[in-house]
Amino acid sequence: MNNKKVLFQVTLLTGLLIAFIACRHQLLDNTGNGGTGSGGGGGVPQAVSGCSPDTVYFVNEIMPLISSNCTMSGCHDNITHAEGVNLTTYTNIMQYVVAGNASASKLYKVIIQTNGDRMPPPPMAAFTTDQKAKIQKWINQGAKNNNCIGSCDTAVFTYNAAIKVIIGNKCVGCHNPSSLGGGIDLSTYNGVNTVALNGRLYGSVANQPGFSPMPKNSPKLSDCEIRQIQKWINAGSLNN
Repeated sequence: MNNKKVLFQVTLLTGLLIAFIACRHQLLDNTGNGGTGSGGGGGVPQAVSGCSPDTVYFVNEIMPLISSNCTMSGCHDNITHAEGVNLTTYTNIMQYVVAGNASASKLYKVIIQTNGDRMPPPPMAAFTTDQKAKIQKWINQGAKNNNCIGSCDTAVFTYNAAIKVIIGNKCVGCHNPSSLGGGIDLSTYNGVNTVALNGRLYGSVANQPGFSPMPKNSPKLSDCEIRQIQKWINAGSLNN
């Protein structure tokens, strides 16, 4: 009788252990790291604490570039979706990306064109060399729907180290000489300084009442980025 009882307990514990392992495995597969197609990550960004300088992050770096340069009104936004192309989400973008192979990805091929097929199309400004390299690297690294926390530092708020980078990645695509959204050119320091002094820059990025929220068709700037802009303005919006 005791032997049967011991055998029953062992069998029960074994079953519970197997069930626990199976359940744990299923949970791990649902985190987005198990891969959900060509890019992995599916529709939920894979957030990590701390940013590696050797990694390009979709949420932090790639989506802002595409939003600023490709999804403005009349182009590849939710309403217009020019030529049937909508680039407002990771899932949509991945239709034009071959993860791990930038040279075979339509997204990359159209931004490096030097003729009329280039995107954004002339006379709009082309992606810069650094921006092209960033998109290329992101694709070759697997085109992951990744996100890192901690890349921003409010202690850094000079124009060249912080503000110009934020504006260049998230605003200039809609506010340049070829695409003067709201009649505003943010491609130069003087242009940025003008809206800094009249209050429109901070009012827009902070989504204050009475101002048009910016960036348009893109997520709001992080609290850290907004604070960097605020501190730069408060310090005199210098060209430093």
